[in-house]
Amino acid sequence: MGSTLTHLVYHIVFSTKNRQNTVTPTLRETLYPYIGGIIRGEKGTALKIGGTKDHVHILAALPPTLTVSEALRCIKGNSSKWVNEGGSLKAHFEWQRGYGAFTVSESMVETVSRYIENQEEHHRTKDFKEEYLVLLQTHGVKYDERYIWD
Repeated sequence: MGSTLTHLVYHIVFSTKNRQNTVTPTLRETLYPYIGGIIRGEKGTALKIGGTKDHVHILAALPPTLTVSEALRCIKGNSSKWVNEGGSLKAHFEWQRGYGAFTVSESMVETVSRYIENQEEHHRTKDFKEEYLVLLQTHGVKYDERYIWD
């Protein structure tokens, strides 16, 4: 085969440090586009970004030259720096250390996109910890709950 062709789509999830309720609706209006710009800067495509006051979901297509860990280092580091330099929050802003990243087949992109769109409604009955554990279990990720929360 003469060329390399990929379509690598990921559903990425991470929370604020200690699940602090710092991602206000006002902050989301600028934070999500900023995160989208970071992804574009890394030659990826942000397909959907959403979340609630304590976490974010990203549906993104990433290039094969960019590892998920490199992408998350860039997204989390640059966005937290941007929030802190913007001065819109009284407290220091941080994301949790870890993240969840799950591959998404093209046939499920629309379903995952709708799931991300409906985060506010979804979290009327389930908090982030419950949601995250379900995602890990659904995707067959082995984990030790003592080490996934910070």
